[in-house]
Amino acid sequence: MKSISALSVASEIYPLVKTGGLADVAGALPGALHAEHVVLRTLCPGYRPVLAALDKAEPVEDFDDLFGGPARLLAGRAGALDLFVLDAPHLYDRDGGPYSGPDGRDFTDNAFRFAALARIGAALGQGLVAGFAPQVVHCHDWQAGLTAAYLHYSGLPRPGAVMTVHNLAFQGQFPAEIFPALGLPAQAFSIEGVEYYGGVGFLKAGLQLADRITTVSPTYAEEIQQGPSGMGLDGLLRVRDGELSGILNGIDTEVWNPETDPMIAAPFSAKKLAARADNKKALQTRLGLAHEANRLLVGVVSRLSWQKGLDLLLDCLPVLAECNAQLALLGAGDPALEAAFQDAAQNHPGRVGVHFGYEERLAHLIQAGADAILVPSRFEPCGLTQLCAMRYGAVPVVARVGGLADTIIDANEMAVLANCATGLQFSPVSADALAGALRKCNALHADKALWKKLQTNGMKTDVSWTQPARHYAHIYREIAQDARA
Repeated sequence: MKSISALSVASEIYPLVKTGGLADVAGALPGALHAEHVVLRTLCPGYRPVLAALDKAEPVEDFDDLFGGPARLLAGRAGALDLFVLDAPHLYDRDGGPYSGPDGRDFTDNAFRFAALARIGAALGQGLVAGFAPQVVHCHDWQAGLTAAYLHYSGLPRPGAVMTVHNLAFQGQFPAEIFPALGLPAQAFSIEGVEYYGGVGFLKAGLQLADRITTVSPTYAEEIQQGPSGMGLDGLLRVRDGELSGILNGIDTEVWNPETDPMIAAPFSAKKLAARADNKKALQTRLGLAHEANRLLVGVVSRLSWQKGLDLLLDCLPVLAECNAQLALLGAGDPALEAAFQDAAQNHPGRVGVHFGYEERLAHLIQAGADAILVPSRFEPCGLTQLCAMRYGAVPVVARVGGLADTIIDANEMAVLANCATGLQFSPVSADALAGALRKCNALHADKALWKKLQTNGMKTDVSWTQPARHYAHIYREIAQDARA
């Protein structure tokens, strides 16, 4: 099979900088696509951690004034990642995260920080660097959305463009006053271009002007074409339904491998599930929970937010107590939710353990030690937590939305009889439905033979990037053939 060259434009990439699933996808796709004869290089911003990780970085282009200051484009590697890095200190050399400062507020110049990334992404797509001529440019989320606009309005031959939506809730909407500074022609500020409800829509631009659109699960692709889930873009997505595909994410099955994971207390496998008990005990110790091997231990690894449905879990804490179950929670986010879970831990010592923030080692231990992993999201484009849970023999309990609905086979009567169930789904996304799911989870956990079947069914499920990479490679090849001037 003939190789194809592609460029990924992403505002974050694992393991260098991460706030969510976008980073995981951007970090995993290059290696996964290699087996599909796709050579994928990634352009990302020159944040401090990215520059620190670059090995033998080589300057390949200089810019005298890129949205308010000088910049340069570096080429180099960071581990297995082949990168272009936009080194623009006036845009990216800052305290805080990729999008906001230490105070949690978005940077006021985010429009220009990511317009710069998009502009250079488009230039790379059109031959900025000698010897690199990608046939496809893959734009991730709103931060890369303007890449499709810069390509479309350049008037030059261009590669095909793919726009991937990781979460439609984040759209990159800015006032019309920024438009003149973007360097796009006047006709771009129209409903057929970047204009969105009187302002500039970065994600809208990508959805309007890319050749193909993908999102991260088939069910989410359907949901975002309807009413509230479309968040103002459902009409455009319905018009482009023929170019929209839902492709499930995978996980890195080398990083997430219970047989070799150095971050857990004891390795185990589907054939050696008994060794998993050591991880449960280690997790209980770490979070101050009582050492009770037979008690149901429910784990949560999540942002604490309304989207993730963690307020519903607070409403269901009496149900966990009724079931004599334990809760191990790792996450950060809404201060009110953090305070409520902190109160729960203080009021239920030995039963509720919490850690606020994010810690990779503890995330792995929760997956390896919890009996069940809870994901009660009100909407979830794909979700990775439940994929990791299956890999580690933690039975997922999930809301029937988005990628959660696509990846977990509910333990209903027929699925149990067919021995194909991998977890529990509940709907609607309400406290009452979640309470019912938790009670059912506790009852299933008491049936040790059935519980083991759920665990082993999940552990033998292919949650790797193999199949998703095939889908992406197919789309790349289709639009590479159709790329137009």
